[in-house]
Amino acid sequence: MSHSRLRVLVADDEPLGRERLVRLLEQEPDAELVSVCADGQSARAAVRRHDPDVLFLDVEMPALDGFGVLRELGGGERPAVVFVTAHAHYALQAFDAQALDYLLKPFDEERFHRAYVRARERLAARAAAPSADIPERLAIKNDGRVTFVRTGDIDWIEAASNYVRLHVGRETHLLRESMMGIEARLSPGRFLRIHRTTIVNLDRLRELQPWFSGEYIAIMADGRRLKVSRGYREAVQRWLGHSC
Repeated sequence: MSHSRLRVLVADDEPLGRERLVRLLEQEPDAELVSVCADGQSARAAVRRHDPDVLFLDVEMPALDGFGVLRELGGGERPAVVFVTAHAHYALQAFDAQALDYLLKPFDEERFHRAYVRARERLAARAAAPSADIPERLAIKNDGRVTFVRTGDIDWIEAASNYVRLHVGRETHLLRESMMGIEARLSPGRFLRIHRTTIVNLDRLRELQPWFSGEYIAIMADGRRLKVSRGYREAVQRWLGHSC
């Protein structure tokens, strides 16, 4: 992860707290701020929409607190979570929730940077670890039936609200899963995330063409054109470096 952008979401109901986190993140050269939220409900929706790598999350927020946000996100692959709060007594509960770190306000720039580096290192270790749980097939439930799709047959995947849409030849299948979750279930040597909403099977990738503002267009084997966003450009360039 040290060579790619770290997608970060901030959630804090205090304006000054949000502003300070944003300023500190601006000092981290590989941080990409994808959303800033003022309450737990917005944070929950933004995590599902933006699929961040790291979540700086306040504990005490109206309507839905930080722990409630994590409960509603459910299990599976979640962002690395750093709780940010002025209350020390939440620390044990935070680590029971498998938080990566716990920033107690007021904290200085050095303490924030250490938390950020821990998140980056945790995500790098997660990405580098070989997975014994990568399935060869996915089970798609629809109208009482279960269809099995071989992962190697998937051409590309796109986000579809609370689902992902698998494009398999002329067929499409809806699977109730987040982009982060499906990405974790696929072989990183075969599949590559090229956009917040798009994952491609590299065996089906025919060509990459430069586009505007540092972006690319991925041309698939069937001629479909998919945008490679700037946020994932470095990952694509690393893959090109290894494959050429």
